[in-house]
Amino acid sequence: MRSYRRYRLLVPALLCALAALAARPTAADKEPGGGGDTGISAEVARLYEDAAVATQQYEAGRKEADEQRAKAQRAEALLDIQRRHIAGLNEDLGRIARAQYRSSGGLPVAAQMILADSPDDLMRGQHAFSQTNLAVNNAISKSRRAEARLTADEARAAAEWQALEKRNTQLAGLKADIEQKLEAARSQLQGQADASVAAGACRGAVRLDQPETGFTSAWVAPVETYELSASYGSGGARWSSRHTGQDFAVPIGTPVRSVGTGRVVRVSCGGPFGIEIVLKHAGGYYTQYAHLASVAVDQGEDVSPGQWIGQSGTTGNSTGPHLHFETRVTPEMGSAVNPVSWLEARGVAL
Repeated sequence: MRSYRRYRLLVPALLCALAALAARPTAADKEPGGGGDTGISAEVARLYEDAAVATQQYEAGRKEADEQRAKAQRAEALLDIQRRHIAGLNEDLGRIARAQYRSSGGLPVAAQMILADSPDDLMRGQHAFSQTNLAVNNAISKSRRAEARLTADEARAAAEWQALEKRNTQLAGLKADIEQKLEAARSQLQGQADASVAAGACRGAVRLDQPETGFTSAWVAPVETYELSASYGSGGARWSSRHTGQDFAVPIGTPVRSVGTGRVVRVSCGGPFGIEIVLKHAGGYYTQYAHLASVAVDQGEDVSPGQWIGQSGTTGNSTGPHLHFETRVTPEMGSAVNPVSWLEARGVAL
């Protein structure tokens, strides 16, 4: 399941915002030796948000680019119609010229007066001559106007296609630069987490600059954007019996959220779960968040729904970046219940 926020942005503002994000220095840029233990966690969190904004703006730009592409294609279709119209006008001019020649419409006025049998014949001849000339002039004028529109439309279509390609290149490049910085920071964060687990000592809470959540519900999913992987009760060689939680496949450094109001009853490192947090909720239930790369809360701290409590990683018995989420009736292993059903009963559909 994926959740994306979308905004319609003007192109100049979009590109300037992305450029500003891409230009932000990483923790390694700001501090010799790659920064302190807490610096990289905060930097990953910032870059994670920057990457999310960049993705939103990139998608908004792609949508606008698609609209521009459709507009250019419509312009091309109009050009084809105009070309056929001009070809028709040229055929009309040819028919008029041939009709003039056959009816002697090109005789001088003096010759027409001499050859006319009566004044009425002369007037009819003059009228026909005037009408023919008017038709020729109108056809020529229409042809010239159509050719002018064709030239302008061709130039406009070419300019739109060039702007489209330039914009797409800029958006892709700026987005890739942010993602490259984020990937490097994630690698550094995981390295520090592995060192903490190996030493059996957590680095302590890293206070992250969390944006306003604005949640109106009492319960939320433990991560915002994710794909479900190993499910509760599934078998596998990695577990002694059955899988006791629900795994959320997310990149290293993804902010992990408290699913509801609770209190931190455990923050630990080492063992099969690596870096983990256990929360106690009303009603006697507990939730566990395991294989983390960092923690953002201390034991005994109260938390609210959607509050960032740590960052995902791949510490402990883990084969790749993900969040292992459990729901329990005690804080200890062996008391897990199906976390998907538990969340669904509280209005959170995964």
